[in-house]
Formats: sequence, C-alpha cells, structure tokens
Amino acid sequence: MGQLGFFDLDEHYQRLSENGDLLLKLAALIDFEAFQPKLVTALKWSDGSKGGRPPYDPVLMFEILILQTLYTQSDDATEWGASVMSLASTPP
Repeated sequence: MGQLGFFDLDEHYQRLSENGDLLLKLAALIDFEAFQPKLVTALKWSDGSKGGRPPYDPVLMFEILILQTLYTQSDDATEWGASVMSLASTPP
C-alpha cells in the first residue's frame, strides 16, 4: 500500500457513511455530550501539578468503550485503534 493521499481519509469516511457506519448511527440516536457531567464527576483527575499528558475527553473515552463492547475488541486492540485514529486526525 502506498502513501495515503490528501483526500483518502475523507473518501474513507464517505464510504463508511454510505455503508451505514455504526458510529454515525449511534451519534444520530444518542446525545453523548449529555453524559459529560456524570463522566467528569466519576473520573478522578489529577490537578496537573506533576505534569504529564492532558487526559482524553471523557465523552470520547465513553464512546470508545461502547464501540469496544459492540465489536468485542480486546483492550490492546482498542488502544491500537484509538492511537491510529489519533495519528490520522493529527495534522502533520
């Protein structure tokens, strides 16, 4: 497989939506942002005084856990998929 072109990711997303992407269907049915206050309350976050990477958005992590359950993925497979998507959405 060669290097991805500039529009490859957009074309991939278009094909997914045309084929009935599960994530798009879920997003149309569920307002995930409504879970934000309860998720923030449930999570223990440090104050950042010791440094480190900022935490992921709790709603994003919730969505990832739902997808992990739906696709019966292991934690390792889910972590790898999330890292790949993170790299794909990061500007060069």
